[in-house]
Amino acid sequence: MSEIFNVTRMARTQLERAREGSAGRAAAHLYGGPQSMMTHTLIALVAGQKMHEHESPGEATVLVVEGQVTMGTADEAATVEGQAGDLLRVPLERHWLQAATDSVILLTAAKTRGHDAG
Repeated sequence: MSEIFNVTRMARTQLERAREGSAGRAAAHLYGGPQSMMTHTLIALVAGQKMHEHESPGEATVLVVEGQVTMGTADEAATVEGQAGDLLRVPLERHWLQAATDSVILLTAAKTRGHDAG
């Protein structure tokens, strides 16, 4: 039987954890992991928190579940803003994401053929 995740409820929980924690962020894996070709990760960030520049996991999207975020690349040429309900394509190059308001995103990543799932 399949597991069912209520993303709205989990988003509230993760945002509470982010607000209470010293890092200002919290995350939960909903699906996948090192052995999977696809992962879904719910990430909560309090306003102003930034996921600093990092490598792309392969093809990926960010669904803004709550709040407003800005995502961009090192050269700032590909900066995009998203709000609740927006689906953003994650750049294949190094990128960053910052929360303009308390926010929750759902990161969906599919490893490319060059990335081994095991």
